[in-house]
Amino acid sequence: MQPQTKDALDAHVREIVHWHFSPETGTPFWLDFASKLDWDPRKEVRTYEDLDRFGFFQDEWLRGGPVRRWVPKGYANRPIYTFETGGSTGVPKSRVTIDDFRIDYEIFSDTLPDEFFPKGSDWLMVGPSGPRRLRLAVEHLAQHRGGISFCVDLDPRWVIKLVKSRQMDQVEAYKRHVIDQALTLLKAHDNIKCMFITPKLLEALAEKISLRKAGITGIFCGGTEMTPQFHRWVREEVLEGIFFAPTYGNTLMGLATHKPFDIKDNYAIIYYPPIPRAVLEVVDPEHPTKLVPYGHTGRVRLTTLTKEFFIPRFLERDEAEREPPCDAYPWDGVRNVRPFSKLQASVTEGVY
Repeated sequence: MQPQTKDALDAHVREIVHWHFSPETGTPFWLDFASKLDWDPRKEVRTYEDLDRFGFFQDEWLRGGPVRRWVPKGYANRPIYTFETGGSTGVPKSRVTIDDFRIDYEIFSDTLPDEFFPKGSDWLMVGPSGPRRLRLAVEHLAQHRGGISFCVDLDPRWVIKLVKSRQMDQVEAYKRHVIDQALTLLKAHDNIKCMFITPKLLEALAEKISLRKAGITGIFCGGTEMTPQFHRWVREEVLEGIFFAPTYGNTLMGLATHKPFDIKDNYAIIYYPPIPRAVLEVVDPEHPTKLVPYGHTGRVRLTTLTKEFFIPRFLERDEAEREPPCDAYPWDGVRNVRPFSKLQASVTEGVY
């Protein structure tokens, strides 16, 4: 990380910690947490590394209520959204938010080339809806760029149940149902030129229709099923003349964008987080306070740093290789994210 980027990150950390731990603006959960400490985070957290003093953020803290303990006092009178994670590892985690999903996707919008994601064009969103933030986020992205979002309803929790009970014929039937809806919208609305879709559904849709002939010029794609093999296939066989924007995101983090495509990367999936709002690191699974060397495999560790949401040192259910900075992103990235091998038995990815 370049010195100026590190200085900006440290300053951002101080601002966020002061906000969440101040009696006037702070978050009830973190104010209660601080009352049990023998040190004051506002005084002693000066750098990003100092966040290690909080220990690891516990998954279970976000499962169940009351969710208002996560609303900062500074935002107590604002309208609150509650978004949930996929629930693929049990009771869904809840995140309260106000504007973060809009801010995250406006930042992402700046990475999309207007040539392929034309301003004023409409979008098709083929992905999880319900309690997840993705539907509203993609809708805001479309509106931010001057378009309208057409959405296909999708319930991944139902698919997870079908997979767990090995009703694979029903999984395929549900997938066909989703794809049929997408095809209907594409045929009915000529101004749809941009799309969000998950990898598995993109594969299924491409078997039914030429997306280029359907008028699609840009695809934003996300999901843990993104692999180098899929990346190569989709660029070489499916998306000729269509811009492909892979992403890695979730309710807790926001959105990590892909390194500009370079054939020298051999179709690796390489993501960089939206520093300073979120930091992704690859750590030793046995000693998760330590980063692995560049190119080595480890568990993904997330730190989220916004005024709406503060998560220090959260161990994701993913693993990846640690990627060095690049010209576009002068900080660490993650390569070829996939489910953490030690948790795979308890994780069902469903339609993603």
